Amino acid sequence: MRFVREDVSLGGRRLAVPGLHHVLWWLLAATIAALAAAIVWALVTPVSPLGPWRPRGVEEMPAPARAALFAAIDPFDRRAAAQATQGQADAVTSLALTLYATRATPGGAGSAIIAGADGVQQVYRVGEEVQPGVKLAGVAFDSVTLDHSGAKEMLYIDQSKDAPDARAVVAEHPVMTPGETAPQGLTMEAARAGILFAPHAAGGSVAGLEVQPSGDGSAFRAAGFEHGDIVTAVEGTPVTGPADVSALAAKLKPGASVTVTVKRGGRQLPLAITLAQ
Repeated sequence: MRFVREDVSLGGRRLAVPGLHHVLWWLLAATIAALAAAIVWALVTPVSPLGPWRPRGVEEMPAPARAALFAAIDPFDRRAAAQATQGQADAVTSLALTLYATRATPGGAGSAIIAGADGVQQVYRVGEEVQPGVKLAGVAFDSVTLDHSGAKEMLYIDQSKDAPDARAVVAEHPVMTPGETAPQGLTMEAARAGILFAPHAAGGSVAGLEVQPSGDGSAFRAAGFEHGDIVTAVEGTPVTGPADVSALAAKLKPGASVTVTVKRGGRQLPLAITLAQ
């Protein structure tokens, strides 16, 4: 398509009619001029018709409102887990059980580490039987719910004692620097000669093995024992008789790592006796 320039006669004079490209050019020029004027106006005029802008001060939230706000937020979702898993508990249980750790998962499932009167720690999942007639019904972040013959009972983690000092733990188990070699473990001869085990009687029956040092006590300390320790289980099996002394001695072989449960100061602690090759 081609645009043809036409001449219009007006009063004997011929007027030239502009072409389409001239019209578009003038429209573009007018648009550019309007935008330039708007930019200049935005630069020279105030921010608002009320005068120069000033920053507004931050309003301090009242202390009661701030406390209520933080109390309504639980980043660990502990309330939801407790409501979903605990249900309506009747009372705190009077059973001879000790709760050491919990692991709650969404949907009311989870597991817990619970020890009975013998002090042996076991992992139980929701729905499993802890004792005859006692099942694990729910797990929360600091407690569990027990189904005791149809009654709901609570068992809490004992938080009455202070947590161990992290510096003491680091000092007892130092971190090796790059290039440093690990110390050699106990030899079988040193362990058998420097650590003495004897049956520990409680209530008319054997309930563990008393541990005593022999010689200079270096093997006793190297194995991780302390004075007054009582071995209550070997490789997860509770100690019930004098024959367990021989069974423990038979496990002390070169290169072996024997796991024992030690009763120390009212707590059950896992301990590994590692022997050198």
